[in-house]
Amino acid sequence: MPADGPYRVLLVGDVVGRPGREAVKEIVPELRQRWRLDAVIANAENSASGSGLTPRLCRELQRAGVDLMTLGDHTWKRRDNLDVLKKEPTVLRPHNYPDDALGTGVIVHEIEGVPIGFVTVLGRVFMGGVDCPFRTVDRALGSFSDDVKVRVVEVHAEATSEKIAMGWHVDGKVSCVFGTHTHVPTADDRILPHGTAYLSDLGMTGAYDGVIGRDSEPVLHKFISSMHASFTVAQKNVHLCGALLEVDLATGNATSVRRVDIAYGTDGMRHSPSTPLYSVEDFE
Repeated sequence: MPADGPYRVLLVGDVVGRPGREAVKEIVPELRQRWRLDAVIANAENSASGSGLTPRLCRELQRAGVDLMTLGDHTWKRRDNLDVLKKEPTVLRPHNYPDDALGTGVIVHEIEGVPIGFVTVLGRVFMGGVDCPFRTVDRALGSFSDDVKVRVVEVHAEATSEKIAMGWHVDGKVSCVFGTHTHVPTADDRILPHGTAYLSDLGMTGAYDGVIGRDSEPVLHKFISSMHASFTVAQKNVHLCGALLEVDLATGNATSVRRVDIAYGTDGMRHSPSTPLYSVEDFE
């Protein structure tokens, strides 16, 4: 448990393929020390060749310091995902899939002596048929005991409006609502009136010289010709994107949320020219 000050959580945007995994492995251990992080949560459903998560890669990310991982709309597209969900209780799939589906999307998990209540849901706009994410989150929050102060909701969704609506729906009931899935970081990090931190999309941890983590040529071929193309993972201009969340353990309210964008290259971690690498002193 933190000796003093807020509880610090690093939220890592969708990890895409080997470039994203390598960025996590190189950057997260340093940030855990430098920023005195208490917990790290990452969306990992694109970790294996751009789609899925294998047991081996799950362990790799855990060794790098990731405490909780989530899947999204690709949950059922790879058999390896099922193996991970069977064996790893800290890997979650959207909670608004049917109750008899493998896995769960809600957990209370103690990290550094503090219980974190976490819920992940899938949006419905442009995403297919799932249960109502708003009612699903309500039910999940109702299952948390009062001593669970740090509460985080992930909305894996296409529509920005649906994510924003969730933020207002649970403002004051959770510490943070953040979005994933689009692989494009948004600039709307803020704390809502009743103490809930909000960000529409964490962005992507992967290669930005491409189309949302994939090489641009096959994507352009499909858009222009409508013909099938195998999408390969892009390799250049790798960034770790996400957000740094601070929570008051007495109230569960967020005290700060800041976007994170750290460039990673063959020479290791370096500062992004657009977003400075924060130091611990920035939060004291």
